[in-house]
Amino acid sequence: MPDRAAKSPPSELRARVRVLGRVLGDVIKSQDGQTLFDRIEDIRKTSVAFHREGGAANAALLEERLRSLDLHETVRFAHSFACFLQITNIAEDYVQRRKAGDPRVDTLAGSLAALAEEGVSTAQVAKMLQTAFIAPVITAHPTEVRRKSVLDRTRAITEALSALEQASSESARHEREIELLREVAIFWRTRLLRGVRLGVIDEIETAVSYFERSFLAELPRLYGRWTRQLEAQLPSFLRIGSWVGGDRDGNPFVTDAVQRQAFARQSQAALLNYLERIHALGAELSLSSTLAQVTPALQALADASGDTSPQRGDEPYRRALRGVYARLAATYPILTGEAPPRPSPLSAQPYANAQALKADLQTILDSLIANHGDTFAIGPLPELIRAVDCFGFHLATLDLRQNSAVHARTVAELMAVAGVCPDYQALDEDARRALLLSELGHGRLLYSPFAEYSEETNREYAVLAQAARSRQQYGRQAIVAYIVSNTTSVSDLLEVYVLLKEVGLFHPGESPRTEVFAEPLFETIGDLRAAPDTMREYLSLPLIKSLLAEGRLQEVMIGYSDSNKDGSYLTSTWELHQASRALLATTEAMGLRLQLFHGRGGTVGRGGGSSYEALLAQPEGTVRGRIRITEQGEVVANKYADPQLADQSLETITAGVVLASLRKASSERLGEKHAPVLDKLSQASMEAYRSLVYETPGFVDYFYAATPLTEIVDLNIGSRPASRQPTRSIEGLRAIPWVFSWSQSRTMLPGWYGFGSAIEASGVSLTELNELHEAWPFFATTLANMEMVLAKSDMLIARRYAGLVEDKALAQTIFGRIEAEWSKTAEALLSISGQTALLDRHPDLAEALRTRLPYIDPLNHLQIELIRRRRAGDSDEAVREGIHLTINGVAAGLRNSG
Repeated sequence: MPDRAAKSPPSELRARVRVLGRVLGDVIKSQDGQTLFDRIEDIRKTSVAFHREGGAANAALLEERLRSLDLHETVRFAHSFACFLQITNIAEDYVQRRKAGDPRVDTLAGSLAALAEEGVSTAQVAKMLQTAFIAPVITAHPTEVRRKSVLDRTRAITEALSALEQASSESARHEREIELLREVAIFWRTRLLRGVRLGVIDEIETAVSYFERSFLAELPRLYGRWTRQLEAQLPSFLRIGSWVGGDRDGNPFVTDAVQRQAFARQSQAALLNYLERIHALGAELSLSSTLAQVTPALQALADASGDTSPQRGDEPYRRALRGVYARLAATYPILTGEAPPRPSPLSAQPYANAQALKADLQTILDSLIANHGDTFAIGPLPELIRAVDCFGFHLATLDLRQNSAVHARTVAELMAVAGVCPDYQALDEDARRALLLSELGHGRLLYSPFAEYSEETNREYAVLAQAARSRQQYGRQAIVAYIVSNTTSVSDLLEVYVLLKEVGLFHPGESPRTEVFAEPLFETIGDLRAAPDTMREYLSLPLIKSLLAEGRLQEVMIGYSDSNKDGSYLTSTWELHQASRALLATTEAMGLRLQLFHGRGGTVGRGGGSSYEALLAQPEGTVRGRIRITEQGEVVANKYADPQLADQSLETITAGVVLASLRKASSERLGEKHAPVLDKLSQASMEAYRSLVYETPGFVDYFYAATPLTEIVDLNIGSRPASRQPTRSIEGLRAIPWVFSWSQSRTMLPGWYGFGSAIEASGVSLTELNELHEAWPFFATTLANMEMVLAKSDMLIARRYAGLVEDKALAQTIFGRIEAEWSKTAEALLSISGQTALLDRHPDLAEALRTRLPYIDPLNHLQIELIRRRRAGDSDEAVREGIHLTINGVAAGLRNSG
């Protein structure tokens, strides 16, 4: 293979795709015969020719080839192209992985270099990180269509490809080729679709797998690298959070029992990792006291271990580690409910908390460094200590989340049964607030174990009671935040504290305190606009001032998905930007620090796109070293399933936070100058978007018919229902299936609709828009994400989905508006960016997309025909399987489709 330095990334990608595609072709021929291979290859070549050359003849030929497939062949074809798109992902990730260590800007080293040019020293960066907090938060939102087995197989293929490229002799290369062939053969025969719907326990297992595979090992190594780069000791500012097992908003399957299982499984992963590392250290640290000195603290730890074996009498480090292992092994059944896989023969007391374990490990490290120098400051023991510091006994901090409407009903029932207020929900906001503050001012409880309550109230109380037990068992960091979805008022937050008080997590008195903080989630356009006033009223309350007195920090979560569904991509993006600035001003006026929690999804319509670019586009002062960001759907696997990619992803977000926090803010001032322009564009975009989605008669019927929403709901990809309400409405539909459906139909409407009309109606000069695009990161990032979505959309394919609508007049009317808006938007974007074609400035992305489209498009065509058959009453299970395989393949090809 030619030298990597002589190849551009696009040619690197093509080379890997060719290798893996050839191997997959060999597997198909050997296992399914030349005939099937020839049919698949014929369609592949026809599709490639159509994409390269265009033309009606090639289009007709491709259509003819697809229509000639019988049902069995269609299913096999869908499976083969879905497999090939997974193969393409492997190749793309492989190339991305090889970039590790390049002097790119989106590494900490790159950020340090960029800041140095502005006069910011590494010492200033290190000082900022002393109070920083960065937390990607894993969620279980259902857009990951790949089974864990498929993810495991892709990793195995990646390792086999890497081994092949590193083979140094012909014989070794031959062996590695056989290994790669074997792994691809297993993958070819691996079922792509889940046979049963995921439960929350399955989602917990999947989330924990990322910790086991990547986070537990890679995060401590990152800290070691950063410590050396900055020449400073760093606190554990980067941590991983989770919603899996704690997010109850619209998911009735998340219960107290599920939360208990989530922590048991999380703890199991952490403790098993620690036990393995301690066992390995015990084998490694064979230093003898006859040849080496130890500190008194280490000697005392060794003497207290209970290890009296004469074979280790002169090996204090080994004896100390055996004692540490014994204590942790004794802790294991308490936290996990199971016996440790490798019990200790020693009798020992369990650790009370992770801090005690960390202290013992630090005693061992201190002795090594004191007697043998800083060579021991790097390596497995410091990495283990960092792991314990980051992950504790709980592995990931679990957020609780529930909708404010549920809290209101629960509090209302508790008050009614207790005789406090017969109809709390009938009260206005001022009366609610007064009553809630009164309840938070004394110690009397509302809940009685002898009273009868509704199923919902019992479920909510049980979850909170379990949260109190979880914190006591797994540590204070197990749960620290309670996210309140659909926050519209101060009472929405106070209700949570009333509920926390019932289980002992809120403590009233002269100096009230809380162990878990209520945190608002502002989601719709209206709520985002009202957020500063809501928070100003909330933070002005004496009770809240007292609760925040120690940390002086208020976290606010802002939602990308629902704001987009509510008002269009451009409006959502701009309102989030403006709300962030306004919330910063509000908290600063109260003498508090703001920590924003960005509820981003995978696709652009839900806040997706480059995390690094998104961070640099944040308003000045809204980062300052502290941020949380949700990681959802297929993006979690794309970023974190592979250890090297996890390393890159975690470094990228850290680099972005550092640069966003300390860079000069001249571009932001430019944004302030042109804010009226964005106000005008945003308003026009929202009007165009809502005119189509919420004001067009029959739009809901069109959406349900012209996208595979019904078929997506039938997929076994998540435990959460697709709609919040049983009604057939856009308002009640969750943002995830809303976006996923438009992605599958290649319309991608949530990621661009309204922008073209906004530019047309605004009257803003092209010169001013060009200036904004070149000089303002916010505007440039907004358009870059929109451009990616436009490039992945295809109006010709979308038109075919519109053909599924029975009311042809309705279909023609609505699709005509969509198509016209797409043209306006694409034309406007090209004019502003100065390009002649989409992605001209992003050749790598354009090349990756060109590689995929010949395989995505045929799947779309087959999906349409299979949906047509299914909706016409064909109940053949093969039709259903074929539809789901095409959904799987299209999602794999688009990558960030949900």
